[in-house]
Amino acid sequence: MRELARMGHRAVILTSDSNHLIVPPDFDGSHRVDVIDEVEFCWIKTLRYGKAKSLRRILSWLDFEWRLWRLRKQRFGCPDAVIVSSLSLLTVLNGLWLRKKYGCRVVFEVRDIWPLTMTEEGGYAKYNPFVVVLGFIERLGYRHADAVVGTMPNLGAHVTEVLGHKQVVHCIPMGVDDLTLTVDEPLEADYKAKYIPQGKFIVCHAGSIGITNALDTLLACARVLRGRSDIHFLIVGKGDLKAKYQELCADLPNITFAPAVKKAMVQSVLALSDLLYFSTHTSKVWEYGQSLNKVIDYMLSGKPIVASYSGFPSMINEAGCGSFVPTEDVEALGNEILRYAEMPGDTLETMGCAGRLWLLHNRKYEILAKSYLEILLPRSS
Repeated sequence: MRELARMGHRAVILTSDSNHLIVPPDFDGSHRVDVIDEVEFCWIKTLRYGKAKSLRRILSWLDFEWRLWRLRKQRFGCPDAVIVSSLSLLTVLNGLWLRKKYGCRVVFEVRDIWPLTMTEEGGYAKYNPFVVVLGFIERLGYRHADAVVGTMPNLGAHVTEVLGHKQVVHCIPMGVDDLTLTVDEPLEADYKAKYIPQGKFIVCHAGSIGITNALDTLLACARVLRGRSDIHFLIVGKGDLKAKYQELCADLPNITFAPAVKKAMVQSVLALSDLLYFSTHTSKVWEYGQSLNKVIDYMLSGKPIVASYSGFPSMINEAGCGSFVPTEDVEALGNEILRYAEMPGDTLETMGCAGRLWLLHNRKYEILAKSYLEILLPRSS
């Protein structure tokens, strides 16, 4: 949206102030409007919730839709296009209503495939009433939106499966912006000395440490390779499972759990690593591809990447900056780490640099915004 504003378009974001991933501003009244980098950012006061998996979160979604519908939106003018960005799917209903009211285009943007994620990874039954309702709204969005956009490259296969026929689906993936390229804060003085061993081949996971991050395979691999004193595993971050994992791995000398660092310091941590790792669970969700911020950060660092991932391949294979091994296959992961550990340093550097160059050539938001504009306003672009 910032890039669209820089291109001369009026960009407005309407969002809830209830979000478990951020700390929203405190304000009185029903809403608050800030202008950030030329984007009008409207916070709508919504029922707060604490846990991501809770009834209160669902109620917060419903509360947001009601308040969004009631919000006096005249100050924002008549929109030419409205993007409904999931989650929550319920906003599809408000989006279609806005199209009827203003005669604008509606683009349904899918960042998380719901309700599939609920049934595949959340343990919900296929015929759970809430799953059925979300499935109905999902089909409504696919059928009646003027365009469907996914951050994942193979979303079209899912839309075809849901609707029973092919439909044009665009891919506008996650990317990298200029601010990320200019902000690179060094680590605190004692962080490197305390948590990152010298003279080792460092395999690093940086990010959340929870059930969705599927780190069990990496930790099992560290146990298998504990005899290789030249290879060290570095887990940087925080999360619900960190304490449990630290206890399970307390006997392993080849693994270090380091505290989370500020976003601006992430690249400084990755720069001290030799091989970067991410993983997913076995799930149908990944058959449609991924566009993870973690992978963006990894590729930006100029380091090679290995992933325990059995889904639709993208980014890493396109750039030639790493490799995939089957999900949850400890032996395959161990063999791949050993292969990288034996590579000459200049080979690793060349591979990592290929990922950074590919990212800057294909995934800068300036480039992605131009592609998005063709979808939003096809006649004027």
